This record gives sequence, structure tokens and C-alpha cells, in this order.
Amino acid sequence: MGAIKGKRIIYLYRLLSDAAKSDATAIAFTTENSRSKSRDIDSTATKDGNIQTPGELEVEISTTAIFASENDEMIAKLESAIDNAEKIEIWEVNLDKPGTDSNVSKYAAKYFQGYATSFELTSNSEDHAEASLDFSVDGKGADGYATVTDEQQAIAEYVFKDTKKTGA
Repeated sequence: MGAIKGKRIIYLYRLLSDAAKSDATAIAFTTENSRSKSRDIDSTATKDGNIQTPGELEVEISTTAIFASENDEMIAKLESAIDNAEKIEIWEVNLDKPGTDSNVSKYAAKYFQGYATSFELTSNSEDHAEASLDFSVDGKGADGYATVTDEQQAIAEYVFKDTKKTGA
């Protein structure tokens, strides 16, 4: 087994309110994604020594993308979700783990619901403008398999195209 390249793990997003009318989509030109878990531990001193009490698990997801017209729509929706406290669905998909049997056309994925908690647009004179978003997840997520269309993969990363014309 080799190491998994970062570009093979993609994130797809959708406002929960759009679940009946649109597929999830990736943010174009993503440069970095991350998922972190943390849990606070409270310590209580006793005569026999400290007792540790674990707090609730916290899961956070972050993404950074070059800000471009191709991803304005999804980033605008996610920024608006902060303003309106809208719940968001997020899929973390590993394109190097295709499903088998009943999941043959799907990929191993983690599914989350949560809220966008911050949005930052940075633009300096020397680099591309970047949009960064952070998400706070409800619970710990669920493992399963997700459908990833060619279009979703094309947004997440450029796919090879032949030199021949594509139209008739």
C-alpha cells in the first residue's frame, strides 16, 4: 500500500435545505482541506489522585481554495450559510477506495452535518485571492460510500482529456 495523495481525498458540500433539489458539489481550485478531532478532558483532584472525565468530541473541517469565478456560487452559498445559520452537509471522499459489491460505483466516504463557522477572503498583491472556510460538525460523522460523478471529480481536480474534439 502506498501513501494517499492529498488530491485523491475530496470534499463535497451541499446546503441541507438543497438536498431534494441539487447534488453536492466540490469547491473548484481547492488548495487544502483538513479535518480535525478534539476532546477536552476535565481533571478532578481527589485524595487518591486525579480523575479524568472526557468531554464531548468536537470535529472541525477546513478548506482553502483559490477564489475564482468558477467557484463563486458554492462559496457564496457557504458564506450565506454562515449569515443565516444554515446546516450544511459535507462528504469527505477517498477516490483511492472504490466500493465493491452493492457499492461498486461509489467511493469510501465520511458524511457530516454541521455549520460553517468562519469565512475569510484574503487577497494580497503577489498571490491569488483565497477563500478559507471552517465548519463545526454535529456528532462524529458516519462512514459509508458516496456516489461521485465525473462532473464532481472534474471540479475537484482536473481529469485527463484527450486531444480529439468532444462535440459532433
